[in-house]
Amino acid sequence: MTGSGKSANRLIRQKSPYLLQHAYNPVDWYPWSEQAFEKAKRECKPVFLSIGYSTCHWCHVMKRESFEDDQVAKLLNGKFVSIKVDREERPDVDSIYMNVCQMLTGTGGWPLTILMTSEKKPFFAGTYFPKENTYGRTGLIDLLQKVADRWEKDRQRLLDDAEETTRELSSLSNMKTNGEVLTEEILDEAFIGLADSFDQVNGGFGTRPKFPTPHNLLFLLRYWKRKKNQQALRMVEKTLQRMRLGGIFDQVGFGFHRYSTDSIWLVPHFEKMLYDQALISLAYTEAYQATRKEEYRRTAEETFEYVLANLTHPNGGFYSAEDAESEDKEGKFYYWTKAELEEELGDASNLFETVFNVSREGNYVDDLIQKRTGKNILHLKKPLKEIASELGMNYEEFQDKIEKGRETLFEARKTRVSPAKDDKILTDWNGLMIASLARAAQTFNEPKYAEVAKRAANFIIENLQTPEGRLLHRFRDGEAGLPGNLDDYAFFTWGLVELYEATFEAKFLSKAISLQEIAIEHFWDDDNGGFFFTAGDSEQILIRQKEVRDGALPSGNSVGLLNLIRLARMTGKAAYEQKATRLVGAFSSQVAQNAFYNTMFLAVSDFLLGPSHEIVVVGDLESPETRKMLDSIRKGFLPNKVVLFKKVGDSKLEELAGFTRNMKTVSGKATTYICRDFACSTPVTDRRKLEMMLEES
Repeated sequence: MTGSGKSANRLIRQKSPYLLQHAYNPVDWYPWSEQAFEKAKRECKPVFLSIGYSTCHWCHVMKRESFEDDQVAKLLNGKFVSIKVDREERPDVDSIYMNVCQMLTGTGGWPLTILMTSEKKPFFAGTYFPKENTYGRTGLIDLLQKVADRWEKDRQRLLDDAEETTRELSSLSNMKTNGEVLTEEILDEAFIGLADSFDQVNGGFGTRPKFPTPHNLLFLLRYWKRKKNQQALRMVEKTLQRMRLGGIFDQVGFGFHRYSTDSIWLVPHFEKMLYDQALISLAYTEAYQATRKEEYRRTAEETFEYVLANLTHPNGGFYSAEDAESEDKEGKFYYWTKAELEEELGDASNLFETVFNVSREGNYVDDLIQKRTGKNILHLKKPLKEIASELGMNYEEFQDKIEKGRETLFEARKTRVSPAKDDKILTDWNGLMIASLARAAQTFNEPKYAEVAKRAANFIIENLQTPEGRLLHRFRDGEAGLPGNLDDYAFFTWGLVELYEATFEAKFLSKAISLQEIAIEHFWDDDNGGFFFTAGDSEQILIRQKEVRDGALPSGNSVGLLNLIRLARMTGKAAYEQKATRLVGAFSSQVAQNAFYNTMFLAVSDFLLGPSHEIVVVGDLESPETRKMLDSIRKGFLPNKVVLFKKVGDSKLEELAGFTRNMKTVSGKATTYICRDFACSTPVTDRRKLEMMLEES
């Protein structure tokens, strides 16, 4: 019992913060389990499946409106078996039923609402439902009553609908492959699609809502590099600049919110997700490599500062997210009134209000009353340097004043009720964060990012691996669980490869290779190529899916392709290269039909198309000569490369990459071996010559 006298339901025994949020609902919730489906079968009831996540605003709304309501609970408990799923814990369940929702309704999102049979076959799908019918939107009570009535009077029709939906889902998931390779033309098609949807004024793609979708930018940077297409680079820069100025970026505490509800990056959906911080910071890091503009480096570093301060476990792993709400109000932690700024900043408030566009009427509109609220989302309309110039102020002095004001507000904000933190640690999302930090460590020559990435990688290895070396998906409250899925293996392997290139510690490359072997053994489709999302020996739900489309996250097959290519080039294993070719063939027809929605896959395909480089540096990692040579390799934007380091007199690398056995220093100097498209040049000991060779690439 809680202090309010409410009884806990079955969810109280779960680890998921999202499920625990519903543990005192009057709804008789089950977690996803055979026990729930057996009950539905035994009592001849349909299943009500609700999927969400702990930082989802509309999930909170539906919880308060419906799942805490006794009338709704009575209907669900009497006529249905109710199951609650955390999409982040069970992406396998979520992926299947989200595909159902998109197939049946043309749209998707969370909370996800599914009605299905005890055999897990769906006959209805939707997202958020208010409790009562309102503004043309069906209410949950009305929906449940109609379904319950039809289940009693016309059950066979619902069963037939479920069978038809399942057949259609199965056919979509088993599309025949043509085995064709992708050509440069598909890259052109993807670029044209992005250019057509690009917002020339505000950056980003489409109108509203507007998502960062960092892999679009990673693809465009590679397209710019390949084609010398300046429009592609302008699209990247416009998007990154506008995002940093907008309300989607937390101007006080740093880090990016999940997406913008408008087209101008002003009003965000306020939750902050680990995967967004990882992928967005990676895009800023690569933009810095391509342009050497400090603003991109600074934004990446600010994003890391947020992650280290707010999403980092004391022992090294990264937490999943922070909520959009505090005190049951979305964004309350983040917006400011003019009076609040005047109270906190005193005489300095006028400058701060001018710079961050604060007004007495505010710029945050309440969705319910459709009026300005006096609340302001801090944002910039121009870079600080331009604002300083317009105000006739010395930039360094101006910047110092703004930073002091920000720090004052940051300290003041600490007195507010903070948004809830989803403190579960997910292997796949941690892999993305490790990859971004390791890349930044190389690009910015900043060892502290490598150290943070190492701690996180070691946390995953120590806490989320079975004795047999298999990965687990989730760690929370001292307990690891749930079998690893493709994204866990693909994303964590990506992080390990990046971490090897940042530290040249062979153990990380060795671990990446062992995880790649496990992924091939348990996830690879021997018949048609490509990776399944779930392992062959894990629970299978309706169908065994193979995903390639890149959504909010890149697909496991896109990142899996990247790992196969890089590990093939790093180890010399032809089998990895062959599997990479088969993987492309498995999805080439799907990718060709929807190039715009497969930008991570195409960014990786750019690597496979070449030119690409294998670079081996031989020397003493502690010597200034070697460090300068590595800096020359790392500073430019050369994405389609792998870099190995061989320490003089150390055979560890030779065990992993046998082709390096005969690579030695020349005349006792740090020496670089460069191979391009499987042809190797004469070893280089002169740094300037090395830089010239890389610039010509």
